[in-house]
Amino acid sequence: MGFKTGIVGLPNVGKSTLFNALTKTAAAQAANFPFCTIEPNVGEVSVPDARLEKLALIAGSAKIIPTRMTFVDIAGLVKGASQGEGLGNQFLATIRECDAIAHVLRCFEDGDITHVSNTIDPVEDAEVVETELMLADLDSIEKRLTGLVRKIKGGDRDALEQDDLLRRAKVALEAGRPARSVEVKEDEQKQWKMLQLLTAKKILYVCNVDEDSAATGNAFSERVAVMAAEQGAAAVVISAAIEEEISQLDPEEAEMFLEEMGLAEAGLDRLIRAGHELLELKTYFTVGPKEARAWTIRKGTLAPGAAGVIHGDFERGFIRGETIAYDDFIACNGEQGAKEKGKMRAEGKTYEVQDGDVLHFLFNT
Repeated sequence: MGFKTGIVGLPNVGKSTLFNALTKTAAAQAANFPFCTIEPNVGEVSVPDARLEKLALIAGSAKIIPTRMTFVDIAGLVKGASQGEGLGNQFLATIRECDAIAHVLRCFEDGDITHVSNTIDPVEDAEVVETELMLADLDSIEKRLTGLVRKIKGGDRDALEQDDLLRRAKVALEAGRPARSVEVKEDEQKQWKMLQLLTAKKILYVCNVDEDSAATGNAFSERVAVMAAEQGAAAVVISAAIEEEISQLDPEEAEMFLEEMGLAEAGLDRLIRAGHELLELKTYFTVGPKEARAWTIRKGTLAPGAAGVIHGDFERGFIRGETIAYDDFIACNGEQGAKEKGKMRAEGKTYEVQDGDVLHFLFNT
């Protein structure tokens, strides 16, 4: 099960530098001119989770396999992108395929790095991108509504539901609000997702600050935090330049470097975890002598669905899941201790898997 987050923003805000650090490669060309990223670069990253190493240590696992997320470095957007300006059409098509958006905002002054509007204002930059996405959504909605007319006349129920959702989204967008502000009921979620509206995607604001502000943020990032809170969105502070430097060091050197900079952990770890939380993902574990492995599921996933992430046969033939909560596994020093203290539970098809569960699935072949 792959989860994809698109890294977006205006040109020269640090998207490609951040992507390089995330993937620990120089796959994305970082240069001081617009559109240096022409084809979207895709990279997979491990989701940091200290619990996995603790589980592996107790179980004597020979191998540790973390869960992963995909990040896409997308070409810089400019005003007019919704009308095809710059690389707008490509930008919009690529972001449509992503599950969420990490919006990088320039929160630093540097006379050597040009800014498309010649002024540093991250809130205004965010509004430029959001406006282009809203305009693109409005254009898409108009076309979709026209295409639904014949189906609605024929009494197509799906078409009627789509028409209702599109019109509700249109009202919000015309009022200057993104589609994610529309209240969508649980039984409407499937049709809503099929609409693939750009502004319906969850957003994480990434404040790219100067090195001196990496630990505490600055006035620019504080303004972004206020904006994010008003929108019910999330924001993280990170110095892409520092993260790129850290990515080139070995673990011991990186730890010393972070200490010198007054940072408790790498900003990338916070960013990846924030992306994980943004998508409302949970992690469960399978643990044994061969490997300790983390698996990603969406919030609300039932035991058979969680089993299906490992293999479809596990879901189809699901019998039950032998479950130990993470804290119990640690406190009882492993599976055997958890069994002896009655901390292992047998959960059936209606069990909602919790974050941190250690699971062993039984199934019919």
